Amino acid sequence: MKNKKQLIFISSLTAILLLGLWGYRNWDLSGMKQMHSEDKPHLEVRTETTKKALPVPPLLEPTSETKERVEYELKTQQGDTSILKGAKTKTLGYNGDLLGPIIKVRQGQEVVINTENTLDEETSFHWHGLKTSAESDGGPHQLVPPRSKEKISFKVDQEAATLWFHPHPEGKTASQVYRGLAGLLYVEDDHSDELNLPKEYGVDDFPLITQDRYFDKNNQIDYNQSARDDGTKGDTLLINGSLSPYVEITTTWVRYRLVNGSNATNFTYNLENNQSFYQIATDGGFLNQSQELKSLTLSPGERAEILINTDQSQNKEKLNLLVNGTVALQMNLTNKKTDQNILINQPLNQVNEIEENTLTSLKKQTIDLKGMSHMVSINGETFDRDKINLKAPFNTKEVWEVNNISNMMGGMIHPFHIHGVQFQIISRNGQKPNENEKGWKDTVLVNPDEQIKLLISFDKKGVFMYHCHILEHEENGMMGQLEVS
Repeated sequence: MKNKKQLIFISSLTAILLLGLWGYRNWDLSGMKQMHSEDKPHLEVRTETTKKALPVPPLLEPTSETKERVEYELKTQQGDTSILKGAKTKTLGYNGDLLGPIIKVRQGQEVVINTENTLDEETSFHWHGLKTSAESDGGPHQLVPPRSKEKISFKVDQEAATLWFHPHPEGKTASQVYRGLAGLLYVEDDHSDELNLPKEYGVDDFPLITQDRYFDKNNQIDYNQSARDDGTKGDTLLINGSLSPYVEITTTWVRYRLVNGSNATNFTYNLENNQSFYQIATDGGFLNQSQELKSLTLSPGERAEILINTDQSQNKEKLNLLVNGTVALQMNLTNKKTDQNILINQPLNQVNEIEENTLTSLKKQTIDLKGMSHMVSINGETFDRDKINLKAPFNTKEVWEVNNISNMMGGMIHPFHIHGVQFQIISRNGQKPNENEKGWKDTVLVNPDEQIKLLISFDKKGVFMYHCHILEHEENGMMGQLEVS
């Protein structure tokens, strides 16, 4: 009798396991592929009958400034923001209710930022894309406790670029960004001053921080309710914290500094009627020459600068910028007054072209990105704040081979970010990168089963993070530590 019961139990257990495996595999072939496909689905966004003007983040006024040194004050705070019709949304912001100001610095300048954390939880101030020492990088080791202040200082040691800043505390990055903490850091230099480009802030030069969020029935952002291990997305597309805003364009050419500030979503930008635009910059600076495009995809953390010739619009009253098929920004063209003499083919930069056969003497590192959900890893390891995963000598260069390894569950994109450096893409799956990827980068989209080779210079000392910029993957352990010494 006992053996018979055991046999029945084992048979039942086997059936359950087989049924579960069948369901698991079929889930993989349908739902998982649909969920994790890198296709950009149309966002079923909320719509408003009355559009609002595009919020233009304020330029942060320095507390003191000379040619050699500039000082700012920056604080985290809670806020109330009118985003949807009805109740205001509880948000987080820097020096305001939502998002943050534009901080301008110049190449060669000493910068002091007096930070204050007025929140009830710890945070940090990470300067994404800034080539700085680890002490001022703002990673998970540079925490600012609740209700406290810290002074951050660094020297600007890179060319003109659109960088950004956001929190980076271990275990809290995703929720703090999702609730509103993000701002932009503009690096300027003498060369950018001389370029014949739109550069009047808020007139022909605009930042566009693109994000997607879920709101509950009370118009609130409930991160804990929305959070997903494979990346928290949303059904509401926001530009500078606003739903489908409009902007009055008074010039022929307009410059947009695009920032993918989402937790996990790729954004593809294009103009209606298949109109072309021109990319002029990547994460870390200008391309050598503008690149004409019909569409541009940015993964979380990536930036790009584009120029649009509004005279080419078929509709002379308005031109829509689309993101993942949704109208994200309406440009009103009826008040155009100024015609600039922009030379679209002018030389913009002198970034050296990379020939892989000249790099054979450099040290090679292999970075394997693997997994999804809470089962993610880099080189088979998860983040340990007490462990140094890689070491590199100061003032050296290395070639990193970054592999996105799929498994039986399929694969996910992994936007790969390295703190404290700007790198160049050598190749994608053995092929040279597209022309619009040949500029300086600090974040790169690695698709499933893709191999990307990077040329990296280690110019700053300290312990730096490298990680997937799907913020929930980062917090689930898809992050390592690099010591440069």
